[in-house]
Amino acid sequence: MRIIAGRFKGKKLLSPTDNKIRPTSDRVRESIFNILASHLNNNFSNIRVLDLFAGTGAMGLEAISRGVDFVCFIDNNIKAKAIIRSNIEEFGIAKIAKSLKADAINLSEIEKFEPFNLIFIDPPYGQGLGEKALTNALKNGWIAKNAIIILEEKSDIKIKFSDDLELFSERKYGGTKIYFLNS
Repeated sequence: MRIIAGRFKGKKLLSPTDNKIRPTSDRVRESIFNILASHLNNNFSNIRVLDLFAGTGAMGLEAISRGVDFVCFIDNNIKAKAIIRSNIEEFGIAKIAKSLKADAINLSEIEKFEPFNLIFIDPPYGQGLGEKALTNALKNGWIAKNAIIILEEKSDIKIKFSDDLELFSERKYGGTKIYFLNS
């Protein structure tokens, strides 16, 4: 796994040694960021990112490479937190990145941050965790008005989104479906 574009283009990411952490593939990540770049007119500045179920941190690290201001990585897996922390140190970005070992579906239990305007949600597939995390983040004020939310899930899973959200795109990549929403 490598960073696709931006100031860290080509930089290798520390990856998991087992299959308990399922990183978004480079191909899917590239596609997501191409859609985001088009939607944002290629301007990633003044964006605060929340990376829920962060795994290796690849999505948030790609966002940092492209110029976002801050990323908060959240994962409850101790190995994931260690990988993210190592990647943050390797990239030298500790001032604009924070990694928390926490439950992404219960954000009310951790310190409150200023709302985020770009949210990545990539839970373990087929357990309804993405929908729960999104609902919780909205309810607890973690998502800013007019935020962009990217939710990744197994393609055959049906998700019911809050009426407060607008689905502006969805893409299927093999067995994965990516939903692009606005708050």
